[in-house]
Amino acid sequence: MEKSTLYLIPVLLGDTSVERVIPPFNTAIVSKLKFFIVENVRSARRFLKKCNPEIDIDSLTFYELNKHTDKKEIASFLAPLKKGENMGVMSDAGSPGVADPGSDVVAIAQKNGYRVVPMSGPSSLLLATMASGFNGQSFAFNGYLPIDSNERVKRLKQLEARAYSENQTQLFIETPYRNQKMAEDILLHCKSHTQLCIAMNITCDDEFIVTKRVKEWRGNLPDMNKKPTVFLLYKS
Repeated sequence: MEKSTLYLIPVLLGDTSVERVIPPFNTAIVSKLKFFIVENVRSARRFLKKCNPEIDIDSLTFYELNKHTDKKEIASFLAPLKKGENMGVMSDAGSPGVADPGSDVVAIAQKNGYRVVPMSGPSSLLLATMASGFNGQSFAFNGYLPIDSNERVKRLKQLEARAYSENQTQLFIETPYRNQKMAEDILLHCKSHTQLCIAMNITCDDEFIVTKRVKEWRGNLPDMNKKPTVFLLYKS
């Protein structure tokens, strides 16, 4: 008997058509699943309807997994797998398990011997790295930097130093409404010749991915307010 499967399903990064970034194979699999572990139920339902308008959304079961979820509850979300049902995991945007609480449930599935299948689709981190022109052989995603101003500046300088000493591309993100402040801190505290790539609204119609030296960005920052953005630092 074939093991039940946990499918890791990438979703849209923004207001983009499904056909542009999601393979037909994914929509075929999604249309057959009845159980989903998702970061946000509302956005998950909307994405599923985009994939296949014929899906009976009300017949599906959703388990919500986000920063508010009690970690003691996560294992129970996999009950359908135990009964032989396949399941899907979806982030709020992009690929689940990467910069996403979905990794917790994947770890449990692996530990219990279930089949885990990652599916092709958009990942803002990989797409930004591809388009930056920076080192794609060695790169590190550092998540969110500290909110405290002094700690954030300290962390920025550490990442910049790693970019030079390890020849490694450094990626990080910020809450969209704080993007502008993050960019301003980079321009203020990083070396003038350090390279900065700003990657916004990836895969969307207004996608913006531009690489310049820090000094070239000064006075020329785009409007980043409330736009999903990946920042990348690399040596000159």
